[in-house]
Amino acid sequence: MLNIALFGPPGAGKGTQSNLLIEKYKLVHISTGDILRYEIKDGTKLGLEAKAVIEKGSLVSDELIVQILEKKMRANTDSNGFLFDGFPRTFVQAYILEGLLLKMHTSLLSLISIEVTKDECKQRLLERGKTSGRSDDTEDVIDFRLIEYKNKTFPVLKFYEEREILESINGMGKIDDIFSRITNSIEKNLRKVLFNIVILGYPGSGRGTQAKMIAKKFNLVYISTGDILQEELNKKTDIGIKIKDYIANGKLVPDEIVIRLIEKKIKLSKDVNGFVFKGFPRTIIQAYILDGLLRKQKASLSCIIDLSVPVLQLVKRLAQRGKTKQKRNYDVQTESIVKRLEEHEKKSIPILKYYKKEKDVITINGLGDKESIFKEILAHMEYAIKNVR
Repeated sequence: MLNIALFGPPGAGKGTQSNLLIEKYKLVHISTGDILRYEIKDGTKLGLEAKAVIEKGSLVSDELIVQILEKKMRANTDSNGFLFDGFPRTFVQAYILEGLLLKMHTSLLSLISIEVTKDECKQRLLERGKTSGRSDDTEDVIDFRLIEYKNKTFPVLKFYEEREILESINGMGKIDDIFSRITNSIEKNLRKVLFNIVILGYPGSGRGTQAKMIAKKFNLVYISTGDILQEELNKKTDIGIKIKDYIANGKLVPDEIVIRLIEKKIKLSKDVNGFVFKGFPRTIIQAYILDGLLRKQKASLSCIIDLSVPVLQLVKRLAQRGKTKQKRNYDVQTESIVKRLEEHEKKSIPILKYYKKEKDVITINGLGDKESIFKEILAHMEYAIKNVR
């Protein structure tokens, strides 16, 4: 999802720029001010409570704000993303927003701060007050609101600056020029967003082949636990010695070993477009761990693909692979193959259910030639690519 917060003092033009951004990126507009004004106009209990506070130029309580936000966001989980206008306004609200987005397995791309001088803000609001009919567009209230902004809202900049997603934009000049500056900033940050894919399926389903093709197509780093572990075996490292018996008997290598190797691979991959994971995660625990590893990179999973192949065909493929240089230790004997598939089913079926509950999973028929399967994968990935980019 593309999530943006638009920031700036009263009169900075957030409302105008919000409308333009919503139209361009097809975002859901979340303006706490608009929501509250609707409540006031409708004469609800909430509106009556908020009316006196707003007329004084003060901020509505965080308890009220978080309820409004979560309800709005939960009602639009299938959208391209959210544009937050006038929120967060305080340091505490910044944490609230971060928590809400984490609950939805997403995050803020950037907080765009429209920089406008105090005199310009005051002039704009007084001019608006001539036609708006808003009780807060009077000189006394404007002065109070600007002071409130400086004292309570300015610290939010520090919060997002530390997270390296603060973008300061010159808000002086023509509307179109300001909009161009904002969109240039968004596009720049979108190019930094990592595109991360997990490809699921049983051993022999063609995960490795398709993962490599995806990595090449999108210039991603291919991470295969099987390849990483095999490298440790070939080099006869300390880890290789530890995992030898696990692999020989078709058992899964302990998480503590796999996780360290995966994290090392991610850390060594600099200036990349993203990752495609094959053979990881294999358990729900590893799924949680992968989420954590990606969050360290300020990223999340973009797409999950499940290759479906009948069991009999899997056995045939693995037995055939056992006759090639690409063979795994468990490919040599039918008994080892069956054990490996049983072990996979026992621990990996729950992860498929987990991802289907949390995210959209693209299920692909793994039978056929690799080019046809890859073509089908690409057709289904268009939506994910659009959302992440």
